[in-house]
Amino acid sequence: MSDTTTPLTQGLQLDERQRAMLAEMGVRLWWPEPEVPAEVKADAPARPAVAAPARAAAPAPATAPLPRAAPSERPAPPAPRTVPVVPLGDGALTDLDWPALQDHMKACTACPLSQGRCNVVPGVGDAQRPDWLVVGEAPGEQEDRQGEPFVGAAGQLLDKMLLAMGLARGERVYITNVIKCRPPHNRNPEPAEVAQCAPFLQRQIELLQPRIVLAVGRFAAQSVLALAGVDEATRGQPLGKLRGQVFRLPTAQGSVPVVVSYHPAYLLRSPAEKGKAWADLCLAMAQLDRPA
Repeated sequence: MSDTTTPLTQGLQLDERQRAMLAEMGVRLWWPEPEVPAEVKADAPARPAVAAPARAAAPAPATAPLPRAAPSERPAPPAPRTVPVVPLGDGALTDLDWPALQDHMKACTACPLSQGRCNVVPGVGDAQRPDWLVVGEAPGEQEDRQGEPFVGAAGQLLDKMLLAMGLARGERVYITNVIKCRPPHNRNPEPAEVAQCAPFLQRQIELLQPRIVLAVGRFAAQSVLALAGVDEATRGQPLGKLRGQVFRLPTAQGSVPVVVSYHPAYLLRSPAEKGKAWADLCLAMAQLDRPA
């Protein structure tokens, strides 16, 4: 390989353009002093020493840096809050009409679920003596945002189920949930939360006077059957064993048939069970043709 390094002495031949380019790049040029004969050095006058330029001191910061705060200790978790429970059938809501019941639910702060909600989800549909009352479990994220039950993919499937029965949302059907506020991260409702909201559902049934109740999902089935007076051992059975039966919910006007089925969200995860859900709907429709 040939040597392409330019001798330093050749650098003295740089023109102004080359020097400007090097200066622009931040390259400083330094060349050694040329050799001077000894006799010339003796005759040359002594050069005065030149002091090196003083280095400029760094400017002081405009503001002194703030001292870093010492890391604080993580606060202790709050003590668990006791959830007040309203016993079933205590009569606390028996004097409320429909508008007052809606206002009471929307203003409720009786349990911790109220602290994280966007909206209370009382229900939606035909509130003037509907034939059908569909009871779900609890609001999800979209229901919490919009204040209406069954508005996501599960709601779309429920609408198709209603359409297959000749029904439509808002016509002869009222849709609600056992829990009126969304549990955090869509977790299962806790027993104390179910008990807290049960009087709301009970009063809704009393005012709506539906001809039949369709409870979809395990928590909805257990809650409605508890209102119907079904013993704990029976209503605690798996949903698959509660299907295919007709329960009776006592009311001031007599009793209302109750049929339980799978929640539409479960049917989306297990589409093979849709045939069983359709059998449940047929069983429920058959009850409307029978005398009370």
